[in-house]
Amino acid sequence: MTKPIVRFAPSPTGKLHVGNVRTALMNWLFAREAGGTMILRVDDTDLERSTKAYEQGLKDDLEWLGLTWDSTFNQSDRFDRYDAAAEKLREAGLLYACYETSEELDRQRKLARAQGKPPTYNRAGLSLTDAQKNDYRREGRLPHWRFKLSGNPVVWDDMVRGEQSIDTSSISDPVLIRADGTYLYTLPSVVDDIDEGITHIIRGEDHVTNSGAQIEILKALGGTPPQFAHTPLLVAADGSALSKRLGSLSMDELRTQGIEPMAICSLLGKIGTSDPVEARPDLDTLKSEFSFSKIGRAPARFSEDELALVNAKFLHDMPYAQAKPRLEALGIENGEDFWVLVRANLEKFNDSVGWATMFNAPMSGQIADEDFDFCTAAAAGLPDKITAETWSEWTGKLKEATGRKGKTLFMPLRLALTGRARGPAMDQVLVMLGSEKAKARLKGEVG
Repeated sequence: MTKPIVRFAPSPTGKLHVGNVRTALMNWLFAREAGGTMILRVDDTDLERSTKAYEQGLKDDLEWLGLTWDSTFNQSDRFDRYDAAAEKLREAGLLYACYETSEELDRQRKLARAQGKPPTYNRAGLSLTDAQKNDYRREGRLPHWRFKLSGNPVVWDDMVRGEQSIDTSSISDPVLIRADGTYLYTLPSVVDDIDEGITHIIRGEDHVTNSGAQIEILKALGGTPPQFAHTPLLVAADGSALSKRLGSLSMDELRTQGIEPMAICSLLGKIGTSDPVEARPDLDTLKSEFSFSKIGRAPARFSEDELALVNAKFLHDMPYAQAKPRLEALGIENGEDFWVLVRANLEKFNDSVGWATMFNAPMSGQIADEDFDFCTAAAAGLPDKITAETWSEWTGKLKEATGRKGKTLFMPLRLALTGRARGPAMDQVLVMLGSEKAKARLKGEVG
């Protein structure tokens, strides 16, 4: 197979969110596994809404996720290419001027529905005489430009959906250029795909219907249609649309929340597939497991709760070598034993700060009044030298001496020593605290 050339084409009019990150990820995994090329195309033809801040933000987010690209370009630098393509289509009689207002088009659609016909454009623009066009111009009307579809079926073998067929007689001739002269998405995208030699277009299934027109435009401009893979859309866990919540699901927001980039990629790379959703250690593992054949046809359900679980599991499996520079950046220099001890209790990486503070900072024990005498006696019975066996031997003697057992035995000790009701195994916590600090906390003193 020829090495694939794919493109991810975000618009810099907002922040990168889980929906478009999933598309970027699919493109990246497919291209990298096949030794291909990933192009970042910045779709900034909407000059009013596009900003350099958003553009830099989406690039920063992709780099944070590890989804690097081989080359990049801005559509706003290529208007001359789009103008040339539009002129070529005009000369071929495939791009024609239309003068209807939006209100007139709406009435046309309503009339078609009332007559039991599909609400497609009636191609009135094709029959306009020069005199009629001049009359419209004198009225101050400016034309929008439509591509003339063949009316024939367009068929392709989709890598996710199998054989697909779009009957172009059942859809409206698409508008390629607005009345104000600005381009809609379609023509610039097709021109760029031809110029960049795109071999595979991987995107959401909401673009399936668009593909028929795009293939015809591409052929009219002398291009060869790429292969398509239209993936099911991302929805909320309850099946509802994510659109109203995308602000809270932007990469910027998730990063602020402390979500790991590999947790995001692990979840987005596996939901909606036949593989189990599990934390993957790196993108290399994820790409080696990627296949379009694993992607189901049902919408992929995204759950923030599931993301939190994947995030925690990723941290629980993180080796010390990977954690060490991040711990040091947080001022934590407790070593590998500390990391191995606390990582299973982390939900976010920065939770390690709280555990380091618990071990390092002077603090008094959390002791209930009814447990004070018990904890004081426990301090007296704690040996000066702490080993891995100390906890079980020490609590065994306390059980015999006091008659306490289970939660009434262990919980007061855990609270006095750590100030927390849950945490790492206490035999290891005790070793790391040391006898002097442990005795002070058991007595309610600062230790």
